[in-house]
Amino acid sequence: MNHPQSNIPPEFDTPVYRMAVAQFEEAAEKLHLEPNLRARLRVPQRSLVVSVPVRMDDGRVTVYQGFRVQHDTALGPTKGGTRYHPALTLGESAALAMWMTWKCALAGLPYGGAKGGVRCDPSKLSMDELQHLTRRYTAEILLMIGPEMDIPAPDVGTNPQIMAWVMDTYSMQKGYSIPGVVTGKPLSIGGSLGREEATGRGVVFTILEALNHLNIPAGGATAVVQGCGNVGSFAARILTEIGIRVIAISDSKGGVVNLNGLDCDRVLRYKDEHHTLKGFPEGEFITNGDLLELECTVLVPSALSEVITGENAGRLKCRLLAEGANGPTTPEADRILDSRGVFVIPDVLANAGGVIVSYFEWVQDLQQYFWTDDEIRRKLKEIITAAFQRVLEQSIRKKVGLRIAAQMEGINKIARAHRLRGLYP
Repeated sequence: MNHPQSNIPPEFDTPVYRMAVAQFEEAAEKLHLEPNLRARLRVPQRSLVVSVPVRMDDGRVTVYQGFRVQHDTALGPTKGGTRYHPALTLGESAALAMWMTWKCALAGLPYGGAKGGVRCDPSKLSMDELQHLTRRYTAEILLMIGPEMDIPAPDVGTNPQIMAWVMDTYSMQKGYSIPGVVTGKPLSIGGSLGREEATGRGVVFTILEALNHLNIPAGGATAVVQGCGNVGSFAARILTEIGIRVIAISDSKGGVVNLNGLDCDRVLRYKDEHHTLKGFPEGEFITNGDLLELECTVLVPSALSEVITGENAGRLKCRLLAEGANGPTTPEADRILDSRGVFVIPDVLANAGGVIVSYFEWVQDLQQYFWTDDEIRRKLKEIITAAFQRVLEQSIRKKVGLRIAAQMEGINKIARAHRLRGLYP
């Protein structure tokens, strides 16, 4: 198999981007994708790097670096999160944008993938500083975003309030209110019911499909959730609601474990009050590394990328791994997990619930007609379970893991669009 990593432009060359390209190349090889399409899809269509000067509360001006990457526009406008994180790079943004392209195509959404954000630590910024940073970043990427161009959404380090500032900044420049420029907004300014829980709920829908395929009853199953941000917290709560016992959950500093099961609402309230899980009285403190290696039915990594590697994959004791985060498993770890019979639901499938309900929000904003919570949950379940079944069928037919099967489904749809549209000029 040919992995032309030497063809990766140096500005994107990071471990996570190399991982995204390696996955793409493996799927492209299985699809016998023609060289010209491989060359086009291996790199983003557009990338923007901006300086984001912010006047801090003490009067100093600090200059942050911001990014926005659009991977592919063959199916329509691009869609993807806005991340505020101190380690964010252009290469990571490009990798996440690529995965978003396959994710949207796989789910049947009329989008390409995008990603971006600002390299900063939002926990160290005041609300005023955060607002100034968001508005300046939005102004710098204004030429790339819009409801028919590129629709940002919340991601790591951002939230509905930040999306409201993005929407307001964009609308003020245009002279009228344009709620469809972002998704993940507060309900009162055009947000959608079900959006906040969407990614976590979608993860659970795919877990239920996988358990059914593996003939494992949900009652009596156990789960370990790494990460208690938006995705992990909702996944943990919903798993508990359907009768799966959550025995461990963590944040960035470590987690708590109780083999008899945790009351997830109490754990998350404790986290909100104390800003840590350490000291939670109904469980023992555990490191994130040890948490991943607990014996369980379902492991849900819902934090950052590359946490399951060739070094620790052999020690995982889960039957099923559902990727709530983007890129939590390296290619080397994938091979080890496959050899050990661990059933992996890949990120582009497992966590697609967020972009699916973002699509619903965008449609509602454009129509100015809003749906009920029940409608949204029903439509989300319908789309994500159908995608799971298509990927499972591809996996069985082609004798490949679900990750490659999912990428093959997404890549094939994008490739067909490119063939039909041709190459301009």
